[in-house]
Amino acid sequence: MLDIVIEARKASLAPGMDVRRILPFRLRRMVGPFIFMDHAGPVHAAPAASHTMDVLPHPHIGLSTVSYLFGGQVTHRDSLGVEQIIRPGEVNWMTAGSGIAHSERFEDPAALAGGTLEMIQTWVALPEKQEEAAPAFNNYKPEQLPIVTDTGVWMRLIAGDAYGLRNEVKTHSPMFYLHAVLEQGAKITLPTEHTERGVYVAKGTIEVAGRNYTLGQMLVFDKNAEPVIVAKEPTTLMLLGGEPLGERYIWWNFVSSRKERIEQAKADWKEGRILLPPTDNQEFVPLPEDKSKPAGNPSPQALS
Repeated sequence: MLDIVIEARKASLAPGMDVRRILPFRLRRMVGPFIFMDHAGPVHAAPAASHTMDVLPHPHIGLSTVSYLFGGQVTHRDSLGVEQIIRPGEVNWMTAGSGIAHSERFEDPAALAGGTLEMIQTWVALPEKQEEAAPAFNNYKPEQLPIVTDTGVWMRLIAGDAYGLRNEVKTHSPMFYLHAVLEQGAKITLPTEHTERGVYVAKGTIEVAGRNYTLGQMLVFDKNAEPVIVAKEPTTLMLLGGEPLGERYIWWNFVSSRKERIEQAKADWKEGRILLPPTDNQEFVPLPEDKSKPAGNPSPQALS
């Protein structure tokens, strides 16, 4: 059965960079290990204004950030010294673990021309035993990500396993994450091997059990459901989920199974103990004013 429908809310990461925020939601904080999901774009910005959209260096702990683009390009820099341009169809997988800082900059004005910049960013919580793992970064090219096709259906496995597909993207717990494109009238079902499963409508309209759902909505299904998803028009979906990890606390860009660890991360960022990217260290996002304790929803300034 359908467990819940999540309506995306508007959030702002930087001037000109508004996003649809799907997770966490007050009635559903996580789907499998996924604890955060933003959908940015298509961004209609003048090329000259691209620098105002930059996400300045900021910290993370206790999670992996996963960046996936439909269009445009973004330059990633982090405190490991990595500098990586991510392009459509690639996966940037950054594991924060014990602590990392990174920036995301829009340095190619041509990438913004015609409203082509569009991206999905998620955070995947780490199992408790790996929350303090050493930070790491990997970029995976499209040819490393298997594709499956059927009548009117194209799907790319971003990470995990589903529909008999697997790839070399390094994950830390059982999960699945796919990009699916459906022609009008095409049908799919969700993978059955995972406990928690969701489908996010990034473009178009789908019908499930006689009801229509459209852009900005995520449908989360319980374990025993076997929904048939029908595209009412050309549609783009993100399918995701996996096994639950247990309770997590989230504040700003920090995720942990322990409240006291988030308090330590606040102090570490404020005192400069989380290093800035060596090639992007002239500015950064300061620690927001703390008006609440770690809870189910991130600060409005949450960044990816």
